[in-house]
Amino acid sequence: MASNRRVKSVEESIRDTDEPDHRLKKNLSALDLTVFGVGVVIGAGIFVVTGVVAQDQAGPAVAVSFLVAGVVCALAALCYAEFASTVPVAGSAYTFSYATFGELIAWIIGWDLVLEFSIGAAAVSSSWSGYLAQLLDDVGLTAPGWLSGEGAVNVPAMVLALAMTGVLVAGIKVSSRFNAVVVAIKVAVVLVVVAVGVFYVQADNYTPFVPPAQPADPEGSGLHAPLIQTLFGVLPSTYGWGGVVAGASIVFFAFIGFDIVATAAEETRDPKRDVPRGILGSLAICTVLYIAVSLVVVGMQNYQDLNPEAPLAGAFSAVGLEFFATLISIGALIGLTSVVMILMLGQSRVLFAMSRDRLLPPWLAAVHPRYGTPYRITIATGLLVTVLAGLVPLGELAELVNIGTLAAFLLVSIGVIVLRRTRPDLPRAFRVPLMPVVPILSALACLYLMLNLPGDTWLRFLAWMALGFVVYAVYGRRHSRLSREEPAPVG
Repeated sequence: MASNRRVKSVEESIRDTDEPDHRLKKNLSALDLTVFGVGVVIGAGIFVVTGVVAQDQAGPAVAVSFLVAGVVCALAALCYAEFASTVPVAGSAYTFSYATFGELIAWIIGWDLVLEFSIGAAAVSSSWSGYLAQLLDDVGLTAPGWLSGEGAVNVPAMVLALAMTGVLVAGIKVSSRFNAVVVAIKVAVVLVVVAVGVFYVQADNYTPFVPPAQPADPEGSGLHAPLIQTLFGVLPSTYGWGGVVAGASIVFFAFIGFDIVATAAEETRDPKRDVPRGILGSLAICTVLYIAVSLVVVGMQNYQDLNPEAPLAGAFSAVGLEFFATLISIGALIGLTSVVMILMLGQSRVLFAMSRDRLLPPWLAAVHPRYGTPYRITIATGLLVTVLAGLVPLGELAELVNIGTLAAFLLVSIGVIVLRRTRPDLPRAFRVPLMPVVPILSALACLYLMLNLPGDTWLRFLAWMALGFVVYAVYGRRHSRLSREEPAPVG
């Protein structure tokens, strides 16, 4: 069967890790993976998205938007957990798709993940430089243009990307220890926001909790409008329960990253047990924190008065807590630092898996003899993110992060059903409950959120995919592990 051959090819890839040049060190535990997940998820979303969605879509019910988005991610997380416990190889959705759909679809999803991680890391790096300028302004210092990121070249963003590259090359355990410290600091800041802010909550700010629905103005026209509007004539909702659901498609950005836990499966001591725990644990922690913070912020300040660029710090400034406002800005800087690092980690591991499968030049998958990390791919990833963060105005390209991630979730949700049917014999340390209801709900939810993205975002996404097809046709298809038709291992 074709599916058996594909899984055997993945098994070959697993055995390929026995080669010294392609072996990653197994240093990570379930706790390490949970910290990685929390580290990448808590970042730009919790510090920025809360204010935007509260003002434009959901009002005080932004907490419900976070809950809805968290549920969608949880459905996908269950599918990820089963796949990760079945195929514990570096590469996340790429490897899962390889085993389920074959080489071509695996290439598409891998190419898709490169887009998600690189654009995401570059966008967060740019945001980091903005927070740096804001922090300097809070303490009474005026940052020069080159330091504030306002010049032609965003120097702080480039420095951050290069610094994180060095941390990742130094070793996965070094990276996890660094990330553990960073995550502890920013989670502490988030808890301070809740613990202190709750004493300044005014009940009147929660009324009405779900503002009455208002006639919604389409977000632009033509290609700028959400695709669901173009296809079905559905207008985006402002407030009301429709606005709460529409807000969930935006705050989804705040959850991006939990799937990166699966990219480190090969470097985990007991991946079949620890990867599912890391995925579900990090997602649960972040969802609870998001709901708590959003409830406190909209309780401290009327949702219509929130600062969309810095809602947390703005809410504390509004009640005269300038010290805590500065503390939050510091927490944002620290939080975004770890997000950049883990997004770059995810991209390097996906490219590592693709290279080891010969879809990209295999020399890229070389592991450093001392640090045990795929240093060539990590350096290449760092240089790409550095250029994007420093020279390219991202703007609407950030929306590509959402559509790329949702496409990956969609394929994984479908793939878990396919693999159950084609390879029921594979050992599964974790099994999705209520099969196939949960994967089907996950796929439909992801597709709905994708349809809420603008038409021009879809065009950019399809253009990137078209470029990927060209690369695959020119190199990947001719040099891949499957194209060599190596005989399956005996025994």
